[in-house]
Amino acid sequence: MNARRRPDRESSSASGRRRLLAPLLAACLAGAAGVTRWLELRRPPDGSAAQVSEELYVSPRAARRLALGFNGLAADWYWLRALQYVGRKSAAYQGSLQIDDLGPLELRVLAPLLDNATTLDPQFIAAYNYGAVVLPAVDVDAAVRLVEKGIRENPSAWRLHSSLGYIHWQRGRYREAGDAYAAGSRVPGAPAWMAAMSAQMATKGGSRETSRAIYEVMFRSAEDGQMKLLAYRRLLQLKSLDEMDGLRRVLAAHRERAGRCAADWRELAPALRAAALKTDASGSPLDPAGVPYRLLADKCDVQLGERSEILRNY
Repeated sequence: MNARRRPDRESSSASGRRRLLAPLLAACLAGAAGVTRWLELRRPPDGSAAQVSEELYVSPRAARRLALGFNGLAADWYWLRALQYVGRKSAAYQGSLQIDDLGPLELRVLAPLLDNATTLDPQFIAAYNYGAVVLPAVDVDAAVRLVEKGIRENPSAWRLHSSLGYIHWQRGRYREAGDAYAAGSRVPGAPAWMAAMSAQMATKGGSRETSRAIYEVMFRSAEDGQMKLLAYRRLLQLKSLDEMDGLRRVLAAHRERAGRCAADWRELAPALRAAALKTDASGSPLDPAGVPYRLLADKCDVQLGERSEILRNY
């Protein structure tokens, strides 16, 4: 008799637990929906005066207090808003942009958006990494503060030290960059190249060789697709700079020999083959993106073609 009744008691207990959990789950879902709704109601509508003034409509501390425990959800919301904010500004801008100079976009609230996301979720590594790449072109001091905040909150994340080193290196602060790489090299699990990069900053901080090393490391280790794309395009740029140096030597040798600048690339065909440069059917040398270099015949010089993908850095 007792043996037959035990399943009934267990079933009754399980049913009781389900009855207790159901209201809790409903409350959690309602809270999540409420946070999302609250944030959306406070987002300035597209084209509104509030959006033009670009005021951040809640502080990081207030956002954390009002998230009602759903910090991750609110952090994701701010992260998406940051991405949309940059994307919308870029799409609306009529000129050409470079990721090293986003000043024309006037991204006044990008730093607060990323600060909100990382205050709500201090372990939001993707937000720190994005800020390390994009934010220096807007506010380098804000970028440094954001990444230093990430290092404090994530002491085992050696990549954030690398990001901080990258920011300082971009601005020619080679001593600070070396210190950042050195600090990162001491984090357990950090790769050996962090220490090597620290030493390179002290001796060749501004060299093309150092630039190539940084972007090769970034390309191999980047977890974010945008960072990987940035590194890839920078590596193409560096390769094109090397190739244009070689082309200028070819042009200078022709001028020395012929007493004039080359009128077109076909005059230089043997020298281009000797330099192992790729050419198209017309004999024009191709840049790393596969677009013909432009010959400046009146100056004995060369530059990237207007259609080259290398020109579009962002």
